[in-house]
Amino acid sequence: DNMKEVLNKTVSEVKNSISSKQVAANVCITEGDIEEGLRILQGAVTIVYPMGLPPHDPIKLEFENKEDLSGQQASLKILEKESAQLWWAGKELQKNKKLCDYIGKNEKTKIIAKLQKRGMGAPAREPVFSEDEQKKMMSYAYRRQEEMKKLDETNQEEYLNSDWADPNALKRNFHNLNSVSWRPR
Repeated sequence: DNMKEVLNKTVSEVKNSISSKQVAANVCITEGDIEEGLRILQGAVTIVYPMGLPPHDPIKLEFENKEDLSGQQASLKILEKESAQLWWAGKELQKNKKLCDYIGKNEKTKIIAKLQKRGMGAPAREPVFSEDEQKKMMSYAYRRQEEMKKLDETNQEEYLNSDWADPNALKRNFHNLNSVSWRPR
């Protein structure tokens, strides 16, 4: 149970150190950081399994960079350096040009570039709104539409009770019968 806790804690620490939240915090993640995370994971596995892992274990193969992903879904996510293209704003970024040739000299410009296999064309555009934002907007629009329907229904009949819609108001005004009450006192 203690060994399981050691592995889980180490995995969560490494995941946090290379997560996309680091980008939001303006922390640059380098290849060295990823290698350091792998070394930390190797150390945790060595602590938990002091005799070592069997030679066919996927974790051991991953640590030795010998993992065979052929025939697996994960193999589709791997791009070789020679067969990859970098895209930004619907344009392919050439390897011999600098990034400032495309975006200018402003150092505070934030871009989102995508890697794509060569020959696949430009990647799909990012959606303007995330799925959560879309759901919230749709639910707000639906609630607003229902409110407008209810208001419309009440407004159609409500004007009949108002003073200006009374067809006999002009007649009563001319006969000075506006303030007459027919109730006994």
